[in-house]
Amino acid sequence: MQMRSHRALLLSAIVGWGCSQAMGQVQTLVPPVVAGAKPVAVEHIRVHGASLEGNLEGDAVDRDVIVFLPPGYSTGSQRYPVVYALHGYSIGAEQWTHEIHVPQTIEGAFAQGAREMIVVLPDAKTVHNGSMYSSSVTTGDFERFIAQDVVSYIDSHYRTIAERTSRGLVGHSMGGYGATRIGIKHPEVFGSLYIMSPCCLSARVPGEKGEELEKAVAAMKAPSDSANLPFFTRAQLASAAAWSPDPRNPPLYLDLPTKNGVPQPEILAKWAANAPLAFVDQYVGNLRQYRAIAMDVGDQDGLRVDAGKLHDVLDKYAIPNTFQVYPGTHTSAVADRFQNHVMPFFSGSLCFRAGCR
Repeated sequence: MQMRSHRALLLSAIVGWGCSQAMGQVQTLVPPVVAGAKPVAVEHIRVHGASLEGNLEGDAVDRDVIVFLPPGYSTGSQRYPVVYALHGYSIGAEQWTHEIHVPQTIEGAFAQGAREMIVVLPDAKTVHNGSMYSSSVTTGDFERFIAQDVVSYIDSHYRTIAERTSRGLVGHSMGGYGATRIGIKHPEVFGSLYIMSPCCLSARVPGEKGEELEKAVAAMKAPSDSANLPFFTRAQLASAAAWSPDPRNPPLYLDLPTKNGVPQPEILAKWAANAPLAFVDQYVGNLRQYRAIAMDVGDQDGLRVDAGKLHDVLDKYAIPNTFQVYPGTHTSAVADRFQNHVMPFFSGSLCFRAGCR
């Protein structure tokens, strides 16, 4: 992952999103079906994103959301904590279900002793394949969509414990970035964080010329034209749409990090400002409010170094957290981790009754 060409270096924040263009079809270690596991109910709903209205690239405002209701939900009046699980780049919520093999892994976790909770998978795929869960006039404010629109809808339509200490946030890859970014900024909404193989934690520096991307963009007449571009080119456009939006630069309404092949420091500064390792020190007080924070990453994942740096920052400020480097690649164990680590973590860290602190 130590690539130094301009194209690769600009993408070093996002290479972990998928070394294959078929991210939804990656091979993962799937835990065996747990005997006697009770089925969860699956509901496919749509949530209107007021925070996404008016976005310049025409991304959908009404978003798909998949809700998993625990076995006991239909038979009583009990209220439940909620875990919000964010998908990675190039996939949406439906493909995310296949990567983490839900509902099987949710059912398996419950059967092995995890307490029952609601699990919610919101979709944040955009015209360039990923929102970065960021705030942008070009893509829409996906940070607020997750932290406000989706949470408010779930609390008003399901029997939830509508308190921050009963809400968990987890994400993988781009979703791990989203969980980091949103978690750092919104402790008033969430009470526990689990960050899986997060991308894009570090500020980046320019490398060689980027005329290839500029030529591709110059030939585009609409954001939807990016569907014909290579995977990594689309990933750069997704980053630019999220972190360097420009309402005066149609048709894509974004600024690239190079112009005529020359790095643009003011644009790279905007990208750097969205790197959690660059802004985390400003939010130490927020992070101290969490009941629990966990992070994991594979030992063969190029994102391992930056994940370790974030763990070191938390340790530096004496913010309680756990960090595990497990044997595997970026995606090889994501389903197993979800059943056997993520769900038990929230079972032990979330509040299962109102008024719990």
